[in-house]
Amino acid sequence: MEEQNLLVNEGYGTIRIADEVVAVISGIAATNIEGVAGMSGGVAGDLAEMIGRKNLSKGIKVNVGETETAIDIFIVVEYGTKIPDVTKKIQDEVKKNVENMTGLSVVEVNVHVTSVKIEDENKKKKEQPKLK
Repeated sequence: MEEQNLLVNEGYGTIRIADEVVAVISGIAATNIEGVAGMSGGVAGDLAEMIGRKNLSKGIKVNVGETETAIDIFIVVEYGTKIPDVTKKIQDEVKKNVENMTGLSVVEVNVHVTSVKIEDENKKKKEQPKLK
């Protein structure tokens, strides 16, 4: 089964880290970056959220080997943000967090910007105080 991958064998046994663990760490790190409006998870990820399940690995695809991993992240950015700045911060934070928490070497973090979130004008009007 590919979902769990060998990490370390140091005489005491093996340690396996599931792909889902790397995906969750990556998802949390990415969503904490200013300018990220959300993750783009496709139909399955969106359906899970509609029924009330928080999917922390939504929009994340990982390929974990024995000692290293490659990560693809699919995001929605907020309108007005500098996309190169946001994506670079995502790459840095995801790499740092995954390496610190798992011991895996992150060989690449590919960020795919799939959409731009534009603030809803109706919501904006409701939030503005009415003048008398």
